Order: sequence, then C-alpha cells, then structure tokens
Amino acid sequence: MPKYVVRHGSTRALAVLNTRGGDRFSRGVRVVARTNRGLEVGEVLCAANEDSIARLKDGSHGQILRAMTAEDENELAHLRSRETAEFQKCQQYVEKLELTMELVDIEHIFGGERIVVYYLAEQRVDFRELVKQLASEFQTRIEMRQIGVRDEAKLLADYGDCGKPVCCNTHLSEMPPVSMKMAKLQKATLDPTKISGRCGRLKCCLRYEFDTYEELLKELPPVGSDVVTENGRARVLNQEVLSQQLLIQAEDNRRMMIDASEVLSVLRTGKKGGRDSGDRSEKPRDSADSSKPEGRRGRQSNRRSQGGRAGRGGKNKVDPDSDKRDDKRDDKKKPGDDPPADASPPETPPQSPE
Repeated sequence: MPKYVVRHGSTRALAVLNTRGGDRFSRGVRVVARTNRGLEVGEVLCAANEDSIARLKDGSHGQILRAMTAEDENELAHLRSRETAEFQKCQQYVEKLELTMELVDIEHIFGGERIVVYYLAEQRVDFRELVKQLASEFQTRIEMRQIGVRDEAKLLADYGDCGKPVCCNTHLSEMPPVSMKMAKLQKATLDPTKISGRCGRLKCCLRYEFDTYEELLKELPPVGSDVVTENGRARVLNQEVLSQQLLIQAEDNRRMMIDASEVLSVLRTGKKGGRDSGDRSEKPRDSADSSKPEGRRGRQSNRRSQGGRAGRGGKNKVDPDSDKRDDKRDDKKKPGDDPPADASPPETPPQSPE
C-alpha cells in the first residue's frame, strides 16, 4: 500500500498518510485526508520512502480518503468565508473577559470537528470561560493553541525581503535556532532591520549555509597566524571563506590577496578573532616607574605611620598650637642649619676625663 507525505492545516504540518485500495497521487494534488485532528484538506508532496520518513521527527499518521472534488472546493470556500466572522466574535469575547492575550488566527477544520484558535500571550492565560462561551456560540469543539512570533509569521506572512514566499510558510517543517554568530561568520550586515525576517527575529536562511561555512573555515589558517608563502613570511589579516582566499601582510608591510593553496606552512596559529598571545608583549620596567605614585597599600601604610597613633582611643591628643610653634621654629632657622638628607648626624667628640 503506497504512502505519501502530505502537508495539511494552517501550520503546514507534515504527515505520512496511507491510501485506500492502492490509490496513487502525484505531487501537488489536493486531497481530503483523515488525520489525528479530524477531516482535513492537504497537499501531496512526495511518496513516503525510508529517507523521507526518517527526516520527519514528529510526523502524524492517517489516511488519504480521496482527491478533492468540486463540492469539496465549495465547502472549503464556505468555511474560509466564515472564519472572519468567527474571528471577530472571538475577539469580542476576549475583550469582554479582559484576557491578556492577542488573537492571531482561527482555523476551521474541514470536517467541522473543531475550531483551533491561535493566540499570543506573554504569560499563562486562564481561558476556560472563553472556551465555554465559544463552544456554546459555534456548537463545536474549541482548541486553544498558544504560539510564538515565528509561528505567527508562519500563519500570516506572505513574502520575504528576497521577493519569494517566506520559508516558514512553504518548505520549513520546524523552526531551526538562529544566532548572531551565523551572521558574523557569513559576513552579513549586522543591521537588525536587514537580517530580521517578517517575525522580527533573525532570518531562518542564515542557517542554511552555516554548516558549509564552518567546514570551509576549518581549511583556512585563523586571523593572526604567521604563514610562509612563496614570497616569504606573512601574517593573515582577513579571510574570504567562500572564495578560500586570505588577506596577508608581508614583512615589508605590503598587503595582498592570495589563495589558501599558496600557503606553504603555518608557523604560528593565531587565535580566533585575530588576536594572539604573540602581540601582547609586556614592556620592561625602567627606573622611571619608581617615580609613580604608590599603590593603595602604600598610601594606607603611610597614613598609619603618620597619624595612626594619634587617634587610638583618644590617648594621644593633637595639640592645636603645635603648628604655630613649628612655624616659629622654622623661621628662626637659617638656610645652612639643616643638614642634607643623606648626611649622617655629626659625631660628638670624646670628652677627656678631668
């Protein structure tokens, strides 16, 4: 019995579905299938072989009932026309109950088994009363599903900056994590307005070539490395990952672009980011460094030796008139009375016994 990979639902979920009685379908055919959510409309993507089944981590299962007919198309158009009124009615109940949530979209299952309400919320929302009122209004099962901003773009976005339909709305079955490191490695502009998608986050396409860039980067010497080429010794200043070229600076300070194959050997490998330990040479200290002001410990020790005893327990009090007496004593001294700083005190001549 043949199996097919079918995309179905507003979120473009993928499922591996069986057929009835050996029916065969080609790519792009719209079918009516029964999934774990109920009766849905889907699109056949390909035949389900071992490779495609292994790639689907959380793919659901079900059965393809038939190809869509004209009656099915009319019924689907009728349901789509009702979704706008249902969305407005749901919005009125949300405002009436004063719930801190933002409605994104409403999906009416083709078989009428349920209505799925997609919403955004920063915190957990108690929507039990809302579900009761919506179930009473629409006379069907209500499913509330909280989504993120990327899923919102998956539901509502149409085209990206490249002019093509957004990836999350076409071929992506899951949202891969994207980081700023990927943009830096590919030397893309770091302007958030240019590397962000319709969801406001980093574009998913930044991850498509990231693994290739990492493999090519391993074959290039890092920035800051000392290499030997046919023209002599040089230092790597920059890398061109895709073209496998290096910007080097020769010993005579000439800069040139060379292919990575022209590097004969690597003398010293630089660190990532272009900075290596060889550039951080410590300058020797000379005698001029001794004239620098003392550190924190030195200043503290000087304070203790100069005035520390005067403040211990109030035993040794400072005489307020001592400064005046010292000034008068200094005025009486002559310039030649003070011995030089390096001179030792004069020796007292020995007195002869009387």
